[in-house]
Amino acid sequence: MRKNGVLLHITSLPSKYGIGTMGKEAFNFIDFLKRSHQQLWQVLPLGPTSYGDSPYQSYSTFAGNPYLIDLDLLAEDGLLKPEEYEDLEWSESDDAVDFGRLYTLRYKVLDKAVARFLKNPAADYQKFLEEEKDWIDDYALFMALKDKHEGKPWLEWESEYRKYDAKKAEAWKEEFKDRMDYYKVLQYLFYKQWRAVREYASKNFVQIIGDLPIYVAQDSVDAWSNPELFIFDEDGRPSLVAGCPPDGFSADGQLWGNPIYDWKYHKKTGYEWWIRRVQHATEVYDILRIDHFRGFDSFYAIPADATTAKVGEWLEGPGLDLFTTIEGKLGKKAIIAEDLGYLTPSVKKLLADTGYPGMKVLEFAFDSRDGSGAEYLPYNYPKNCVAYAGTHDNDTIRGWFESISPEDKQYACDYMDAYNPNEYNWEMMRAVIASPADTTIVQAQDLLNLDSSARMNTPGRLGGNWTWRLKPNQINTEDIEGTLRWVTDLYGRGYGVNKPKKVEKDDDYTTMVQEIVNAKD
Repeated sequence: MRKNGVLLHITSLPSKYGIGTMGKEAFNFIDFLKRSHQQLWQVLPLGPTSYGDSPYQSYSTFAGNPYLIDLDLLAEDGLLKPEEYEDLEWSESDDAVDFGRLYTLRYKVLDKAVARFLKNPAADYQKFLEEEKDWIDDYALFMALKDKHEGKPWLEWESEYRKYDAKKAEAWKEEFKDRMDYYKVLQYLFYKQWRAVREYASKNFVQIIGDLPIYVAQDSVDAWSNPELFIFDEDGRPSLVAGCPPDGFSADGQLWGNPIYDWKYHKKTGYEWWIRRVQHATEVYDILRIDHFRGFDSFYAIPADATTAKVGEWLEGPGLDLFTTIEGKLGKKAIIAEDLGYLTPSVKKLLADTGYPGMKVLEFAFDSRDGSGAEYLPYNYPKNCVAYAGTHDNDTIRGWFESISPEDKQYACDYMDAYNPNEYNWEMMRAVIASPADTTIVQAQDLLNLDSSARMNTPGRLGGNWTWRLKPNQINTEDIEGTLRWVTDLYGRGYGVNKPKKVEKDDDYTTMVQEIVNAKD
C-alpha cells in the first residue's frame, strides 16, 4: 500500500510556551495530516535530551522527554494554575526553541504539577509504575543522583555513586525517594499525554513513525546502570566511542562519543536488553525507524581520547543474528532501516536478509559532494523502501539548491523539469512521491519552502541544532494542504485511492473519500 507522510518532530510544533508539546497543536497537526490525506507522521526520538539538546543523546532509551508535556493539559487536569506558567518569558522567538531558558523555567513549573499530583495520585499511577518497573526505578534514581551532583555527567560523580551497585542502589532509592517520585510522576504524565496523541492519530488513520538511535548516550542511565553492555575499562570509562569517518561533508568525520556495545556479551544474554528496547519502542510507535543500520553489520570505533573521528577502525557487529533473535521473541515488527552512507556488500546483504525497507534520499542523487549517484535516482528505487527529498540531517530543499554547485543544480533541474526557483520544493517532493517507493516522507520545512535557517540538524556542528519550530498556523494554509493533498492523491498515496477496509462503514470517512473523488483541483 502506497503511503506518504510528513516529518516534523514534536518540539517543532507551534507553542506559546517555548517548545512544541503533546497538547492542542499536536492534535491540530494530525487534523492537518488527515485533511491533506497523509497516512504517516514521522517524529524524532522522544527521550529526555541531555547536553547539546539532541534527541539522539538521551538520558534514557525508555523514558520520555518532560519538555514535551503540555502545560495547558496539566491545567485542565487541575495540576497547574494558568498564572503559574502563562506569563513567563519562554522564548524570544516563536520559531525557535531556547533550550537554556526551558531548562531554567520548565522544571520549576513541573515541580508544582507533580506536587499536586502526589497529594492525590491518579487511580492508574501505581499500575503504570508496575508496568514500567524494569526501567523506571533506575531512571528515576539516575536523575535524582544527577540533581544531587548539580547535573554533572555520571563519570564526574563522587566515586561512591559513579559505579552502579544493585545492593547500594536499594539504599539510594530510600535516600532519594522524594526526588525519584518526582521523576516517576513526570514519566506518568508524559506517557498519559503521548497515549492520547497516539489514539487520536489512529482514529484519524495516521500512523506514527518513531526513531530508535543505534547508540545510547554516554551520560545515560543505560550506560551507568548496565556497564556490562558496553566496552568500558576497569574504571568504568569507555575505551572506544562511536562516530563516522570523514566524508564529502565532513573532513574530520563525526565524533559522536557514544559508548560502544560489547556485542559478545549481548549475544551471550540472547540480546535480552535489545529485545526489551525494541519491544518498548514498538509499543510507543506504530512503525520503528532504526538509526545507523549499517552499524549492526560493522561499526566505526574511535579511541575515547581522540579529538576527531579521523582515527578509528571498523569492527564487526552482530549482523542478522540480532534481528532473527528479536523477531523470534517479538514476532515481525514494522521496522525501517536507516541505511544511508557508504554501504558495503555485506550491509546490503544484511538489509535484504532482514526484509526491512531501507531509505533513499533524493538530494544524494545529484550532489557530487556525496558521490552516491544513481542509486538515489527515483527510477532506481525498489518498492520496499522509504524515500525522502531530505531528512532531518539534510538541508532543506531550498537551502540545498542554494548550496550545491552550478553543475549539480543544472542536473537536478533537468531531471525534475524544475526551472522556477519558487517551485523547486514541490518539484523535488513530487519526484519522490511519484517514485516506486511504497513509502515516501516530506519535511514540514520543505512544504513551506524554507531556507537553510530552518534546517533541523547539521551533523558535526556544535550548537544551533534541533531548535526550529513552526509558527502558529504557518502550515495550516489552504494552498499547502491543497497542493499536498493533490500530489499525494495523484500518485496513489491518498485515502481516496487506498481506503482502509476497517473503516468502510465510518460515515465521516466515507464523506471524506467522496469529497476526494469529486474534487477537481
